[in-house]
This record gives sequence, structure tokens and C-alpha cells, in this order.
Amino acid sequence: MGGGGIGVLILALAVYLCGGDPRALLENLQNPGQQVQQQQPRPQNQTSGGDENKRFASAVLGSTEDAWGQILPQQAKIRYSPPTLVLYTNQINSACGYTTSAVGPFYCPGDRKLYLDFAFFDELKREFRAPGDFAQAYVIAHEVGHHVQNLLGTMDKVDHSGGGNRLSVALELQADCYAGIWANYAQKKGIVDTGDAEEALRAASAVGDDTIQKRTQGYVVPDSFTHGSSQQRMQWFSRGMQSGDIRQCATFR
Repeated sequence: MGGGGIGVLILALAVYLCGGDPRALLENLQNPGQQVQQQQPRPQNQTSGGDENKRFASAVLGSTEDAWGQILPQQAKIRYSPPTLVLYTNQINSACGYTTSAVGPFYCPGDRKLYLDFAFFDELKREFRAPGDFAQAYVIAHEVGHHVQNLLGTMDKVDHSGGGNRLSVALELQADCYAGIWANYAQKKGIVDTGDAEEALRAASAVGDDTIQKRTQGYVVPDSFTHGSSQQRMQWFSRGMQSGDIRQCATFR
């Protein structure tokens, strides 16, 4: 955050999304001398960045709670209960079993928890070339989309259907569409602008099965897709963002 006010402004936005008052933080930007008198400088390490990541993830999750807290009762006639965010490094044990950070962020329906290793965000920027705060927000909103599917009973139906990759792709594309519905809500609240939406679309494209297969093995095997192509992922996110309507996320048809 050193060297300018951009980091403080981003942090102020995170405080605002969490329901706090960012004015005190911005006043510190205007009166840096007072800030120094109140606390000793910290060594240059990863603590500050880690804290900012935690605040950002919590702010996005809080925004999804506000969104689905309104949307589910209105459109599906059920009450929304939010998932629990679990931050981890390298490896974690969940109700879904032992997992390493190599799988990326994931949602476990068994304990209704969203597991996130911030190293994936670095990979999203470096390897997938999809930087930006809203690209990261899209990833979190996608996993929250799986939580919504769990509340609606969709995940359980897919698990017991034996439909293989076809239903797995439909499930993931619907989570993309649900992420778009959250983006629609955030846009109405003035949190999202055109550039942010482009970041999310770029991230959706970057994690398409065909794009990943081309990058890792040089060729594409559509029958092995589990999440959908780049075009499909962008299409369904856009549909959710444009409509804000759960009924428009009928990826199983």
C-alpha cells in the first residue's frame, strides 16, 4: 500500500462493502503524520497483503450475502443462509476430504463452507492472465453460486443422477450464471462498472476447459470437459448479469 493512496482507497471500498465507515481510513490518508504517531511501522512482510486479501474476500462474501438474502426469498421462496469462508494455505481437510491448493477455490456441500487459498489469485493473474479485483470477486461469487445450488437441492440431484461430465458442466455453468446474478445486484448498488464486468468475463474465459487444455496439453478434448468452454462460461455469466433472474440460468435444459 506504500507509495500512494490507491491501496487505501481499495481498502476503504472493502470497509464500505463490509458495512463500515471508510471516512476514518480516508482521513488517515489526508493526515499521515498522525497515523505514524499512533503506531510503529511494521516490517516489510506478507502480513499487510494477507490482511488486505482477507478483508477483500470478506467484503465480496458480504456482498453476496446481501444479494442472495434478497434474491432467494423473492425468486425461489426460500431463506438464504450464507456459507462459511475458510482461508487456507497449501492443504486443507474438509467434509469433502483432503485437498491441496492445486485444485483452486472450492465449495464443499458437506459442511457448507467455501475454501479459498489466495495463491490461486496470483495464479489467475500470472498464469491465466486475468488480473483485477473483480476477476477475483467472480471466482468467489462462482463458489457462492454452488452454495445456492446446494440450498436449492440442485447439487444433490446431480450427485445422485450419475449423469457424468454433461451434468458436471451444466452445474458449473449454472454457478457462473449465478455469479452473474450477483454481479447484476452489485451493479445496481453502484459497485460494478463496465471495466469490472470485463475483468470477470476475462477470468471466465481464462478458466474454460478448452483454454486450459490448450495451455497445458496443446489440444482440446470436449468429451472430458467438466466446467464448460470459455465461450460457454462467458455466455452464462453474461446471461445472469443481464437478467438477474434465476430462471434464466437453466443450463440443464
